[in-house]
Amino acid sequence: MYPNLAKVYPTLKLPDLRGEFIRGWDDSRGIDTGRSLLSGQTATFIRTALQDYYGVDLTTNVKVGIAYATADSVITVGNPANPKAGDNSDYVPASSDNSITGTQRTAEDNFTGAWISMRPRNVAFNYIVRAT
Repeated sequence: MYPNLAKVYPTLKLPDLRGEFIRGWDDSRGIDTGRSLLSGQTATFIRTALQDYYGVDLTTNVKVGIAYATADSVITVGNPANPKAGDNSDYVPASSDNSITGTQRTAEDNFTGAWISMRPRNVAFNYIVRAT
């Protein structure tokens, strides 16, 4: 009945998006490069004072943040797989905090540390489902 729609969704069913945020598919505009239709994307995070309090980055022994960060011996470390930057490229493994260089990830999978999420995980979706 709708041959072009069937090419995009060969099962003739729209994807189950319950619990997901929908992000409009870039479709080669250059805004969100490297994404394909229905591909997932992890959330992004920002550094907070709480992260500096713990005094560590996720993949390095370099201490960052306030000078007495480990005075109470509380350190949280997470090791998620395949982190990506906000533009879906590999993250750059160096950043500066109080003039001390360390590693800071900008996107994480299943991380439960002391961060505030800036972009929820999402699925690239064509907002206009065309029946042609």
